[in-house]
Amino acid sequence: MLRPKLPAMPQPTGEVTPPAVVVEPTTITPGTPDAPSAPVVPAPVTSSRPTVQLTPGTALALVGGGTAVVLVVGAVLVSMLLAVAVTATSVAVCAVVLRSLITTERKH
Repeated sequence: MLRPKLPAMPQPTGEVTPPAVVVEPTTITPGTPDAPSAPVVPAPVTSSRPTVQLTPGTALALVGGGTAVVLVVGAVLVSMLLAVAVTATSVAVCAVVLRSLITTERKH
């Protein structure tokens, strides 16, 4: 049986010392407060996307389109299931016929 070769982990040679960490103290100087600035008025937000408004007619069209998509997808799935069922039935019938032909040949 094949066994994978694992790489060997090299062991450190000699004495290993962690690097020296130097921490230097710093002084904190308080800052002077800024003079109050004038209030900033936010600019009006303009969107580059057009707004979509749903009217009762467009809502009805969306519901109708969604229903049509669901019905079409359902019909495709049911037809595929029916095709699989018909194929399985025909294979089963062929298997029964072949089995009966083989058993009748052995008896004669």
